[in-house]
Amino acid sequence: MNAAEVQHDGSSPSKKVKSNPNALNSLKDHTVVVADTGKINDIQKFQPQDATTNPSLILEAAKLPEYQALIDDAIQKGIKAYQLSKQPVQKQPKRTNSRKKKDEPETKEIVEPELPQFNFNTLNPEEQKIVIGLITDQLSVNFGLEILKLVPGYVSTEVDARLSYDKQATIDKAKRIISLYDSAGITKERILIKIASTWEGIQAAKALKKEGILCNMTLIFNYYQALACAQAGVRLISPFVGRILDWFTKNKSGEDYSKQNHPGVKLVTSIWNSFKKFKYDTIVMAASLRLVDEATELCGCDRMTIPIKLLNDLQGLEGTVLEPKLKVENLDKLNIEKVIVDEKTYRWEMNQDAMGTEKLNEGIRKFAQDLETLENVIKQKLTQNNQ
Repeated sequence: MNAAEVQHDGSSPSKKVKSNPNALNSLKDHTVVVADTGKINDIQKFQPQDATTNPSLILEAAKLPEYQALIDDAIQKGIKAYQLSKQPVQKQPKRTNSRKKKDEPETKEIVEPELPQFNFNTLNPEEQKIVIGLITDQLSVNFGLEILKLVPGYVSTEVDARLSYDKQATIDKAKRIISLYDSAGITKERILIKIASTWEGIQAAKALKKEGILCNMTLIFNYYQALACAQAGVRLISPFVGRILDWFTKNKSGEDYSKQNHPGVKLVTSIWNSFKKFKYDTIVMAASLRLVDEATELCGCDRMTIPIKLLNDLQGLEGTVLEPKLKVENLDKLNIEKVIVDEKTYRWEMNQDAMGTEKLNEGIRKFAQDLETLENVIKQKLTQNNQ
């Protein structure tokens, strides 16, 4: 049985005969397809199992008029959260001696304090930063909530990339995101907290797992980096196929990087083989896919998070039937050494991997820059609203 036939969350690619066979439908027979977008209309069109978001995708979607209501809602809720945090702690009312009737449900009347009028421009820079942070957290969750109406599986919501080297701050931010989903009636079992795969990020994910919070470790560019995630027991990893090719074509040009020679495809294949051979439960989700050949060469991988352009390209290949390239029955032929990755091994192997180190740091910087751009958009709205 192919690994994609029984997924870790109980889902499985459909074996239903399609009326219009094409490469995308055929891929779904062997791999769970995840939409890499923050646009709700695209998710409705392609009906993926899961969806992932990040600050870059949310920033892109937030520029569109159809998503302004989500931004306005996030602003209102973020402001309210800030104002409530500034209210004095209310003392609990004393219990009375009166007895309630048998089987009478105990009722607690929750009265929210009357909040003062809010003026963003009167806050000092540190207070403004806190307000904007509360709003961006809520905005990420707002997009996630809309997506969860359309997908039966997970949605990934990203932690602030600027916390990538701070284990405790990453844990705290993850818990806040989960609490926002919980307030909206969504259980943590449907959320993947997306964290950059630094050593500190991996240790944060390991701690969060103990509290039942599942993580998607992103920006995977190195075999040992992936092993460290699996040995920490994380739910899912995202190796970045296309960005790996970017580095090789820039730094080692003139080589044949097509199909099986594609360095990103080779890395994901090695990771998948190792995870299956040593029975790690961590899901391998190929990410940063751009080319049809990347998707077809990784057919059989647990999951793929695919951008809309590539989904369209695959859907346009009518009559194409794919066969899985990644198969558990091939594992017996492979001589794979089991390696335990501690902190020293992780740091040394990343140090030895120029591509892995450069692309991890570049990815963190890019996500942080896009988040800062999104924060500036929100700050401009708040400033204008109080003029």
